[in-house]
Amino acid sequence: MTYKHWKLDTDRERIAWLTFDKADSSTNTLSGEVIAELSDILDALRTEKPRGLVIRSGKPSGFIAGADIEEFTRVKSTEEALAIVRRGWELMNKLAALPFPTLALIDGFCMGGGLELALACRYRVAVDQPATRFALPEVMLGILPGWGGVMRLPRLIGPSAALDMLLTGRSIDARRARRIGLADASVPPRVMDNAARMLVLEAPPPRQPPIVERLLAGPLKFAAAAMARRQLEAKARCEHYPAPYAILDLWAKYDGDPFAPPAGDPASIAALVEGDTARNLIRVFTLQERMKALGKASEFSARRVHVAGAGVMGGDIAAWCAMRGITVTLQDQSPERLAPAFERAAALFARRLRDKSRVRDASDRLIPDVGGDGARHADVVIEAIFEDLEAKRALFARLASIAKPGAILATNTSSLKLADIGANLPDPSRLLGIHFFNPVAQMQLVEIVSGEKTDRETAAKAAAFVRQIDKLPLPVRDSPGFLVNRVLGPYLHQALKLVDEGVAPETLDAAALEFGMPMGPIELADTVGLDICMAVGRELAGETAPPRRLKELVDAGNLGRKTGRGFYRWTSGKAQKGRAGAVAPDLVRQLLAPYLKEAQAAVAEGIVADADLADAGLIFGTGFAPFRGGPLHYLKCRKES
Repeated sequence: MTYKHWKLDTDRERIAWLTFDKADSSTNTLSGEVIAELSDILDALRTEKPRGLVIRSGKPSGFIAGADIEEFTRVKSTEEALAIVRRGWELMNKLAALPFPTLALIDGFCMGGGLELALACRYRVAVDQPATRFALPEVMLGILPGWGGVMRLPRLIGPSAALDMLLTGRSIDARRARRIGLADASVPPRVMDNAARMLVLEAPPPRQPPIVERLLAGPLKFAAAAMARRQLEAKARCEHYPAPYAILDLWAKYDGDPFAPPAGDPASIAALVEGDTARNLIRVFTLQERMKALGKASEFSARRVHVAGAGVMGGDIAAWCAMRGITVTLQDQSPERLAPAFERAAALFARRLRDKSRVRDASDRLIPDVGGDGARHADVVIEAIFEDLEAKRALFARLASIAKPGAILATNTSSLKLADIGANLPDPSRLLGIHFFNPVAQMQLVEIVSGEKTDRETAAKAAAFVRQIDKLPLPVRDSPGFLVNRVLGPYLHQALKLVDEGVAPETLDAAALEFGMPMGPIELADTVGLDICMAVGRELAGETAPPRRLKELVDAGNLGRKTGRGFYRWTSGKAQKGRAGAVAPDLVRQLLAPYLKEAQAAVAEGIVADADLADAGLIFGTGFAPFRGGPLHYLKCRKES
């Protein structure tokens, strides 16, 4: 038979090779139509009784990205959501019950429903290449893996590693998948088909997790669940993020069966899909996808990047680009100024890449450049020196004189205007802002700042570059503070002013955490650097005097985390806080009022295209509570209620 999304071949050894190549899509996702076809194929195979079945992808982009999220966004009732879960649950059970060996050959990403399909197979072969990643990210959408993942993953690899993946959505690579038993083999691309064939023909007994893990899944299950719950409570509140708690209960109480919890049980799918958190987190996902799409307006791809300024921001931008496969020249005035950046880069490569050959290759791509000659060959030139207008003008005058005609000239300024920086350039249309946030390795958002004279095609190329290095581009208009700092500035100023009025820093941070922020404003100020907070505040607020306690600390050289002392003492990178006082009902409103007001003003003034992009930028740039769907969405819902 001919299928729309699947191709079935049988080789001379009677192994069935089932290739998934979703029609009219660059990515394999499990839609209702795809699942219906696969169900029919499995019925036919059960009758034909091949010697084995290998499921693979026909897409270069990866194995399977998961369920079709578009179908979830169109769901209008709990019954429709449950129907989507049931069809996937029944399909995976049908696959798991086939009477012959089944194998998932995984080359590239294997996410969500794709991993649940792989778990329903008897064996898994992972192709050892950087793009191969395994994850169950449903928890990040406020829902749970309802197609068997909560049941099968702990049985296969044991609760310790399984709960880590299930409760965080964290991904793992092919080699780690092999080490923990998720993959039966991790092989190079050139032998992947043969490795799959041999495993199906040999048909060894399915792997069992170690004895300790079997105990944690059996008689010690509730002890393991209690420990996991304590760890959860230290990271996320159940009232804010119910999904990880539901996943934990579903495993501990119902052995991962999504249809076992009775109506009203917090572990039930109905309880999750009827709550605001899932709707808002799915909204955040769609906003994220929209930002990714902004990077597809141009086919530009950078081969070489030049970064001028090897301070914390410049050095970390250079290291990130090198880690993402680009040759980078890093410029500063002397080898001594460059050395700390290369030390941080080495630590980043070791932490993120882990493989010695990949670490070596990334290190080779990062090149010291005291003379700045790398700017002559770069496709993207990024200035990341200190916030001094005249220094930036002088640097850009030289960079513009030697850079290639088609190269992007970008500044990483956080507060100065493009019009001022590029005032003396012969062609200011080449200049824009590519504004990263600290820490570069953790913050996904990058603002693409366009001035009145910035060429549109240059801005589109900059967005493509940001996606090339796996960041999220947000186009913003050239205006003091752009979007993120403009909104964050009044929020931090309000918090610092409340400290001057006698509110304890710990109490303010507790109020923000109670609302759902990932970090309180005082701890955030200490983390950013109090000198930076004061400089940005001065730039954005003009002649307004800085908060009294902030000025005292900066004058004393107590700049926050980087000096070990700010509003808090810092030990081993952690703020040492006293006990927070009771959070008065009005304190959260008082603290957030300037933030929300400034977010509305930024949209009204056209700093960003619309409220949705403002929400996306402020979620990924300031950490605004994702489960609330963004500040503008939050205000709209509050008004409607």
